[in-house]
Amino acid sequence: MSQWSISRNGGSSDAMRTPRQAGETACLQNKQLRLLKENIEQFFTKFVEEGKATVRLKEPAVDVCLSKANASNLKSFLAAVRLAHRGTDVEALPLSVLVPAKTSEVEKPKTKMIITSRRDYPLTKNFPYSLEHLQASYCKLARVDMRMLCLKKLRKLDLSHNHIKKLPETIGDLVSLQELNLHNNHLESFCVALCNSTLQKSLQFLDLSQNKIKALPVQFCQLQELIHLKLDDNELIRLPFKMGQLSQLRFLSAARNKLPFLPSDFRNLSLEKLDLFGNPFEQPNPLVPSIQLKIPLTLLESAARATVNYRIPYGRHLLPSHLCEDLEVAKTCQCGNACLSCFIQTTVTMNLHYVAHTVVLVDNMGGTEAPIVCYFCSLTCYSQFLDRYLQSNR
Repeated sequence: MSQWSISRNGGSSDAMRTPRQAGETACLQNKQLRLLKENIEQFFTKFVEEGKATVRLKEPAVDVCLSKANASNLKSFLAAVRLAHRGTDVEALPLSVLVPAKTSEVEKPKTKMIITSRRDYPLTKNFPYSLEHLQASYCKLARVDMRMLCLKKLRKLDLSHNHIKKLPETIGDLVSLQELNLHNNHLESFCVALCNSTLQKSLQFLDLSQNKIKALPVQFCQLQELIHLKLDDNELIRLPFKMGQLSQLRFLSAARNKLPFLPSDFRNLSLEKLDLFGNPFEQPNPLVPSIQLKIPLTLLESAARATVNYRIPYGRHLLPSHLCEDLEVAKTCQCGNACLSCFIQTTVTMNLHYVAHTVVLVDNMGGTEAPIVCYFCSLTCYSQFLDRYLQSNR
């Protein structure tokens, strides 16, 4: 909460001022009035009889909240502000002597709001524009309230324990958002638009646990500022293909999902803590690979491999979008070369301590190992891998 005042001193007060002081006061008044001209978006005067009112400005986009005022004086003040908004000359405004508020009487802008029940949820008034932390849990929300998406200073948004099924793309407009908690909702997906939004540069904490998500888009790994990611108690059948691109990630939990194995890129992570307990990991068998090779390689496969291997620039202005998407999810052979639709795939065991300092046991047997996918671009690469594998297991 803050206060705004425009006043023109008169009477005995003017007699005590020098001409220079009076001139400075007039300049200040004119400057204040110029700031108000055509800059008011809306007045909120429902509670003016109680000495309360709000003036919403366009620039800067703030709410000027007035409270604990004399109702009569407040009405006069609002009348003057309305005239100033319309461009009325300062000399024609009905301004009176106003006593400046003491510092102790000025309420600071509200930066935090905690709502934990449906009955406390604000239905008829907006959220304060100054909010940096908003929690609206146990409110039975079926969707994200669009009023929240106007809170440009919001750094932490907690919508846990609601009934939200889908996220609006405009959450990505919250340019300052660092923490997003969606624990225990009804989400089935995480939209690509959010992965391409300003969240790429701001989001550090994301809790999607206890939802109904089966897969995350490839573009999810563009959220490269993520430090803490919670995916527990979903229906995930795979983790994002380019998981290793999350170079800032330090805490990852995806317990009690339906993961059969981990993506090849997972080995590029560097975590402090990892929790994959309760997933139905398959028993790796490098001797029984899935072979999807075509010999000789198709022209499309050869061209695609060359594009990735030699880092040839491409884009949707040069190639059809479906080809760009294929190139973006190119697999990497253990030799370092790329492969797209022609490859040999198998799984091997990886000790999770290879990517995390602290590992929660994968199962009740005390294991800390999990299967990870490996890709090979040719029979030669697979044969070399197989020779090393057999020698190490003699």
